[in-house]
Amino acid sequence: MIEQAAVVVRGEIIEWVGREQDLPTEYRYPCRHRAVTQFGNGSREQIEAAEANKQAEAIDEATNEATAEPRHIDLAGRALLPGFVDSHSHLVFGGDRGDEFEARMGGQQYDGGGILRTVRATRAASEDMLADRALALLREARAQGTTTMEIKSGYGLDVSNEAKLLRVAARFTPETTFLGGHAVPEEYRPVQAGDDARSGSSVPHFGDRDDYVHLVCGPMLDAVVREGNARWSDVFCEPHSPYAFDGDETCAMLTAAKQRGLGIRVHGAQLGPGPGARIACELGAASVDHCTFLTDDDLDALAATWLGKQPGAWAEMSAETSSAASSAASSKMQPAASALERQYGTVATYLPAVEFSTKQPYPDMRRAIAAGVPIAIASDCNPGTCFSDSMPFAFAIAVREMGLTIAQAVWAATAGGALALRRSDIGVIRIGAKADFALVDAPSYAHIAYRPGVPITHALDLGGHDRQPHRG
Repeated sequence: MIEQAAVVVRGEIIEWVGREQDLPTEYRYPCRHRAVTQFGNGSREQIEAAEANKQAEAIDEATNEATAEPRHIDLAGRALLPGFVDSHSHLVFGGDRGDEFEARMGGQQYDGGGILRTVRATRAASEDMLADRALALLREARAQGTTTMEIKSGYGLDVSNEAKLLRVAARFTPETTFLGGHAVPEEYRPVQAGDDARSGSSVPHFGDRDDYVHLVCGPMLDAVVREGNARWSDVFCEPHSPYAFDGDETCAMLTAAKQRGLGIRVHGAQLGPGPGARIACELGAASVDHCTFLTDDDLDALAATWLGKQPGAWAEMSAETSSAASSAASSKMQPAASALERQYGTVATYLPAVEFSTKQPYPDMRRAIAAGVPIAIASDCNPGTCFSDSMPFAFAIAVREMGLTIAQAVWAATAGGALALRRSDIGVIRIGAKADFALVDAPSYAHIAYRPGVPITHALDLGGHDRQPHRG
């Protein structure tokens, strides 16, 4: 933390950060509040955020192009954080599954089958309809302080519809993920008595689940790579669900994606212990997500991926690697650079609001911290298990139910999310980083968890630019 500090922004990049008394003459201006939050990077041992709970003052340079005069923004004693980095979401979908939530609240268990209901509705929706809904959700998220959001496909589950979903996602973010391995679709499932996913519908039968895995590994990935709208690939590895994929199927799909230049991610250990975390480590995945039932062996494997790769120094990578990371993130869907895999291990990304919505047990995130595993918090906004795009809500649950200190939650929701996306230009307030800020209408970031459900956190727009999400 830097107390009595100032931040200078030129365009969309942070140009200077430091104590106000050291502010260069060309940036000086009269103001009442001269303290700003600067976040360092958490140590691998503690994954701690800096104690950044002071009043904030931001200086926005070059926002008046006509006069070239700097614009000074007095934040009037409010706390300033890096914008939230939501590294796991499913925003592109059709239909509604509110009845499933009601059923779960009545005691029904989640098994993954509802995904196929969303697939039917999503296939029937036009690209523009899907984009309109995704845009509305993105604007909700930004209004609560989220400035970077990863978006997955996964509700098309055939060649044309997965491509459709990725085209929509790519309108809004460079962090797009191909999730053809989300579930085995109806046309590749055997018809069984009492199968709710197939009942009442006339569905063609194209083969078995092995045929579907071959489709993902071949024609589906070929189309995804050809269109260039995915940076990542993901698989729902969950042996406890008859709709998801086992370890061998997961390895096959992720290996095929990696061979085509996509970075990889894994849904793992959501419904019970399983091979997802181990596979993520073996294949060099950026993140394993959910982590509800991680075992001690899983945590040891995750920690081992970071040996010699201190997350506390992740933003201080060589200039060459930092340039590669920035280029991959800012250009139109460049694949995750292989050089980044040598710099990063696998992050454990927790999705607190999923446990809230499914009544699953809350995992203790302190186990990962104690094991030396970098952590992230994400929303997992989706129509089935967590229809919430609120990072402050996930943040509050992580503090109240999952063992994090408030400072640890700040780190996990900002720098941790950036780490899970292998990005060094977001999730921090430092020279050269993007000027993505979350403003808290309170004197301390503790109020994010202290006042859950109250809209006190939102993205801070700088530079006079229209930085609201919009359809491309």
